[in-house]
Amino acid sequence: MSATFEFERRHRHRVMAIWLLVVAAMVFAMVVLGGVTRLTHSGLSMVDWRPVTGWLPPLSEAEWERTFEAYRQFPEYQKENLGMTLREFQGIFWLEYLHRLWGRLIGVAFAVPLVVFAVRGWIGRRLAPKLILMFILGGLQGVLGWYMVKSGLVDRPDVSQYRLTAHLGAALVIYAYIIWTAMELLAPEPLGAPRRRPWRFAATLVILIFVTAMSGGFVAGLDAGFAYNTFPLMDGELIPEHLLALRPLYLNPFEDVTTVQFNHRVLAIATLAAVVVFWFAARRSPLPVRALRSVDVLVVAAVAQVGLGIATLVMIVPASVAAAHQSGAVVLLTAALWATFELRPDRRRW
Repeated sequence: MSATFEFERRHRHRVMAIWLLVVAAMVFAMVVLGGVTRLTHSGLSMVDWRPVTGWLPPLSEAEWERTFEAYRQFPEYQKENLGMTLREFQGIFWLEYLHRLWGRLIGVAFAVPLVVFAVRGWIGRRLAPKLILMFILGGLQGVLGWYMVKSGLVDRPDVSQYRLTAHLGAALVIYAYIIWTAMELLAPEPLGAPRRRPWRFAATLVILIFVTAMSGGFVAGLDAGFAYNTFPLMDGELIPEHLLALRPLYLNPFEDVTTVQFNHRVLAIATLAAVVVFWFAARRSPLPVRALRSVDVLVVAAVAQVGLGIATLVMIVPASVAAAHQSGAVVLLTAALWATFELRPDRRRW
């Protein structure tokens, strides 16, 4: 392999990695925007889904009236917002419109460069399936988003916590997949950790952080953050009296407000404890400098995220703090992915 060819290959990989990181940043913003949409109860303001023709908002007074009239036919207006004015409706409409528009822009930001890179012959055999899978997952995420919204347009003016959490989980999976692929393009060959144990520990942390974020999805879906707004006790009790109140028992982690919030607290503290243990273990190991730096970032992100979670709880879920807490979850997941990537063993040595 000539030096010129190798330089060109690395240049192409760097350009495509930057592209993927930009798309990942847009997905990050989409997750945060989705959280704000949920917190402001704006998600049900658009009662139809037109993925191809729905780029433009209402542009005239008559169009606004038709859009508002359509909203008035559904339970959220009839049960929660009866008497809402057109101006008040516009206040919630714009957030949901921006959320959907941003999703379309992500699709464009991914698809257009993808076609350009493919035409120019930059995409190799190993990368092509990954990019195609990203594109398919992105499209399915849009469908899942509408499936979630539909659950709030039937009887109860609120989306299903199951569909909300699935939508969040899919976004995080797509985000993680994009980030990991971008890192592979930037550093295709691992530095080689001296043992496999740190890599396995880091990979376990990724799973734990993801599970904790999913439990947060159920907290958001059930508005469980508005209950038990004290910490570390839950209204004076370490283990709340009404824990596991539903029957059958398996419903409690998904439908009981007390259990859902308790689980999220336990998972958050367990995640922080695991990250701290991992940090101490990593600092005592002969790891590469970049790997140690990623571990330092991970522990800082974990401490900050728990702090934001406590603040969100005791302040009774102000939108700005809650949005920061959701952002912190993505930052923490990113840090764990980075640490896992830096610690991955060189398979050629094993």
